[in-house]
Amino acid sequence: MTESATQPIRLVIIDDEPIVGKRLKQVFSKMGFDVEIFTNSLAAVQFMEKNPFDIVVTDFKMEELDGMDVLREAKRINPGARVIIITGYASPETAKEAFKNGVFDFMVKPFRLEELKEAVLRAAKAST
Repeated sequence: MTESATQPIRLVIIDDEPIVGKRLKQVFSKMGFDVEIFTNSLAAVQFMEKNPFDIVVTDFKMEELDGMDVLREAKRINPGARVIIITGYASPETAKEAFKNGVFDFMVKPFRLEELKEAVLRAAKAST
């Protein structure tokens, strides 16, 4: 995954559906990532305030903070972070705003797991 292999890439996954986070944690942990999952976006941002992270995969439509808010907060806390937004509620305006705010990738549900894995690997490569 990384050439140095000394420090695993830290991945934060935020989705209000617990099964999604649980499944993604299994997949990305097996790939060597250090994974934290959250169903509450506000709790995730509070975690990011106190703990280092490299990549965030966040759902867009959530209670508390939506994916755009998470994107802004993650970039404020760690400007070098790579943020991937996944959404079932995509519009061209939403995607445009996300890219304007520095999103690394914007994926529309349903997507194949392989597509998300590829996006996270690209983000990991870009963050090293």
